[in-house]
Amino acid sequence: MRVLVAPDKFRGSLTAADVAAAIARGLGTRGLDVSLCPVADGGDGTVDAAVAAGYDRRPCTASGPTGPTGPAVGTAWARSGDTAVVELADVCGLVRLPDGVLRPEEATTFGLGEVLRAALDDGARRLVLGLGGSASTDGGAGLAQALGARLLDADGAPLPPGIGGGGLPRIARVDLDAFALPAGTTVEVACDVDNPLLGPHGAAAVYGPQKGADDAAVARLDAALASWARVLGAATGTAGREDEPGAGAAGGVGYGAMTLLDARLRPGFDLVAELLGFDDRLAGADLVVTGEGRLDGQTLRGKGPAGVAARAAGAGIPVLALAGSVAVDDDELRDAGFTAAAALADVEPDPERSRAHAAELLEHLAATVPLP
Repeated sequence: MRVLVAPDKFRGSLTAADVAAAIARGLGTRGLDVSLCPVADGGDGTVDAAVAAGYDRRPCTASGPTGPTGPAVGTAWARSGDTAVVELADVCGLVRLPDGVLRPEEATTFGLGEVLRAALDDGARRLVLGLGGSASTDGGAGLAQALGARLLDADGAPLPPGIGGGGLPRIARVDLDAFALPAGTTVEVACDVDNPLLGPHGAAAVYGPQKGADDAAVARLDAALASWARVLGAATGTAGREDEPGAGAAGGVGYGAMTLLDARLRPGFDLVAELLGFDDRLAGADLVVTGEGRLDGQTLRGKGPAGVAARAAGAGIPVLALAGSVAVDDDELRDAGFTAAAALADVEPDPERSRAHAAELLEHLAATVPLP
């Protein structure tokens, strides 16, 4: 039996590559022909998945979510040919906040722009950007600064680099004279949300609370993003893009990427699967094993394991999910393409012990669970 092992990460415990390796060890005791293809959906782990698929890891240093005045972070992007894969989460996402302190109005995407600039300077001309895990609500203003845009106040003075969402109302004009991508550059964004930039379904209202914004801060950030959209729309002649689906992704980076980079937004797993050559890896498999830390309703709305299951089921290949916990019923699993599922919680009910020993538990589960 040929088995393709294609899991996502177990957040806070194991990377997708670690999960795949543990499952492979367990399946290996059963004499199976196992191949590994760790996956991601555009959030944290996207660069790691690309590297596991054969991309070169390119280490770099960039500003973290608190901008150039805060601690720098050691991060990386991935390259294959002229394609660069860049992941917001590992540069200026929530996981990079100093001491874990949320900064909803100060956090910035400046570091993301620095990594994109590094990839461009290295010769990459197809930029693939994963947006999950954002700490900021700056509409991509910090990214714009790092790529050469000058944000000017009412007196014509440039604002300091690394502006956060709370500083957007200070921007009176955007100078794009030094902002230009090399000829032939294309930008694709892995994005699984369809929120507009503004309003009750916008970036601030829906995602601001996850980043530490209370009701008053949400209102300020929504007004700040509206101001940014007016100013940037005037500078680019693209008024109205704030209403497009996905503009509210990652605190408005979706809007900034569409407006400034002419980015194309694509479903996260579909884009990553294309980069990994997933369909080619799927061909010839007799069984697919996937999973993530918690398999729940969010998983079924387009996250990596659901994408794996849908593609495998479409090819008539059974799918086994191994997860830390499973919070959906059998009918929901079958409807999403999963044939069967098992959880570490069935072996070790204590969540802390389960997280601490996730690799060993996964190996045991893979060695003993009934195979579809």
